[in-house]
Amino acid sequence: MQNKLEEIKNKYYDIVSNRVAGGKYRQILVCGGSGCTSNHSKQIREKFEELCKQQKDIHIVSPGCFGLCAMGPSAIIFPEGAFYKNLTVEKVEQIYNKHILNNEIDIENCYNVKDGKLVDLYEMPFFKKQLRVVLHNCGLTAPSKIEEYIARDGYFALQKALTQMNPQQVIEEIKKSGLRGRGGGGFPTGKKWELASLSNDPIKYVCCNADEGDPGAFMDRAILESDPHSVVEAMIIAGYAINANQGYVYLRAEYPLAIECLNTAIKQARELNLLGKNILDSGFDFDIELRLGAGAFVCGEETALMSSIEGKRGEPHPRPPYPAVKGLFEKPTLLNNVETYANIAQIILKGSDWFNKIGTEKSKGTKVFSLGGKINNTGLVEVPMGITLKELIYEIGGGIPNNKKFKAVQTGGPSGGCLTAKNEDVCIDYDNLIAQGSMMGSGGMIVMDEDTCMVDIAKFFLKFIVEESCGKCTPCRVGNKRLLEMLDRITKGEGTMEELEKLKELCLQIKQNSLCGLGQSSPNPTLSTLNNFYDEYLAHIKDKTCPAGVCEALKKYKIDKSKCVGCSLCARNCPVNAISGEVKKPFEIDQQKCIKCGLCYKNCRFNAVTKG
Repeated sequence: MQNKLEEIKNKYYDIVSNRVAGGKYRQILVCGGSGCTSNHSKQIREKFEELCKQQKDIHIVSPGCFGLCAMGPSAIIFPEGAFYKNLTVEKVEQIYNKHILNNEIDIENCYNVKDGKLVDLYEMPFFKKQLRVVLHNCGLTAPSKIEEYIARDGYFALQKALTQMNPQQVIEEIKKSGLRGRGGGGFPTGKKWELASLSNDPIKYVCCNADEGDPGAFMDRAILESDPHSVVEAMIIAGYAINANQGYVYLRAEYPLAIECLNTAIKQARELNLLGKNILDSGFDFDIELRLGAGAFVCGEETALMSSIEGKRGEPHPRPPYPAVKGLFEKPTLLNNVETYANIAQIILKGSDWFNKIGTEKSKGTKVFSLGGKINNTGLVEVPMGITLKELIYEIGGGIPNNKKFKAVQTGGPSGGCLTAKNEDVCIDYDNLIAQGSMMGSGGMIVMDEDTCMVDIAKFFLKFIVEESCGKCTPCRVGNKRLLEMLDRITKGEGTMEELEKLKELCLQIKQNSLCGLGQSSPNPTLSTLNNFYDEYLAHIKDKTCPAGVCEALKKYKIDKSKCVGCSLCARNCPVNAISGEVKKPFEIDQQKCIKCGLCYKNCRFNAVTKG
């Protein structure tokens, strides 16, 4: 079987390795990630196939996510390495006529162009500072073809572990790498593996947490859609290291593409004897099953996840005992998330010293982030630990749309906190983010501009938590409901300074007394916005205004008399006749009559109507 891996690699290496600028094959890679797929990339590929059917030696492939989601659907044409953005079926025909038939880059639709000339894609700002370890196959190999994964050294780490290392050596290599859990907690991965290996119980389990539920987070989903074999291979290695023979991937059911890719990967691995009995003729048995979750956010917590796999209600349990001692089906269990597993094969193959040189002293390696919100380059990025927030937002992310000011970025989802403009030079790693009142979380980053109300943001995340709480413990079930009611009153201008003090006190009570990590971290967005944007809370309470003009109950529309030309368009569109004045003279809004519908603001052609 070892010779079989070499044989497959040799057969497919040439075609896969030539997916770089300057290669010798004509290849068209059409993004197959869920973002582009939902934006009709399948039709884009079909159009390329239709046009190219008369052409010989053109390979058309649908790899996973390229990362630059803001410009999808997209395609890369090699050997030139031209990245074509925001594609439509009509644009495909134009690109085909220019690029394929006449060997001329379609400058109009190409992203990696400077001064009218094609440049290396990886010298463009979005890609230049990235370092792809976890995402090294994403956008490059077809997730449905195990042969392409093997051509990129796939399953050679498993072969190395089974034939050249004993289980303890595998664990030591992971420990020496300094890899920490990428699910949010940052617990040392090698230490977790070691704890699971210490039990003498003949039955153990390896679990993968793919229940990615943070608003704005899509890192794990993209990995499973683009490179599912990296997770399958890592789980087998983990099973070998702790002496487990069964693995489970817990994945939410609303990720149909990820489910399809993972099921295909598991089936293909079994067919090549990389899963199942006597893997690679080593005498080691290991298999993987998929378990689908119904979308409960609390099932991202490890004990709730295991309860759900067992067919029980997804509720957390007190710890200790920890899963490494008593987990799934009351047996010792190792649980890591998708991104953590996606690092494993690279560490085993290239060595812990290689991985240890990436990142910072206490946060080794890279981190995958999903950039979303008010940012130009929304998408998936992977950067070395230690990169600054400024580099991530302005260089890779391309800054804020419409020349708006950067206000904050929420990291860690509902469990995290916000970083502000004063944190721009902070190096991003586990410890620095905690020191700034935020956290790494799984890697979601929602960027906010000057038009964002931070009190409203705190309310948004708390509303999510209230809806997702399992209800098992009182601090989370009742406490967060009371917090949400307080925030709701503040956004309506009904809050008091006494209530603001109670808000802080209740946040601390919930943090200290909730049963699981979801409840313990649920007040973080509220505390973070209180610490960083206290003036906004005061404005809502004392001045009865929303500085960002977001909170409906506090909106006030006014007419700037220096800009008003007296066209009367605002008055003619007002449904309650709250605007009066004479034509060619400044108009005025009666605040008592105004219902804050915003039609005057939307219809004014001279920007004379302001909101605040």
